[in-house]
Amino acid sequence: MTNTVGRAWGPDEADDASFKALTSEEAKALKAKLPMVSPWRVVGAQALVGLLCAALIWVITQRSSAAWSALYGALSVVLPGALMARGMTRGTRSPVGAAVGFMFWEMLKIAVAIALLVIAARVVPQLSWPALLITMVVCMKVNWLALAWRARR
Repeated sequence: MTNTVGRAWGPDEADDASFKALTSEEAKALKAKLPMVSPWRVVGAQALVGLLCAALIWVITQRSSAAWSALYGALSVVLPGALMARGMTRGTRSPVGAAVGFMFWEMLKIAVAIALLVIAARVVPQLSWPALLITMVVCMKVNWLALAWRARR
């Protein structure tokens, strides 16, 4: 690793590098420069896109079973995402608590998504896996819109 002058860091030099703590005003200014997108806005956008996919699939296939499969695919993304958003928007008091909470809610999100997929064939009559999976992928890609929303601000 090299420092800004171009020479290698010495063992003591790397340890001596210190960071300046931000004042309250500096932290507020930095937070204003980096606006956050609400996870609820992303979950809402996923639900809306899921409804649009189901409608489009129904128009294309003229089969209600394909549309229900697409709606179930949207549910398989939106419900776990809503659980994650709920868990992550609750306040935590420490960085360690936030990290542990993130891991817990992420594991719960994955478990719920897997459970929904496992029971899909029992819940949706005449399940269309292609419609379900296409809608799931499209709904998951809505997360990329959050980056666009953030960049636009």
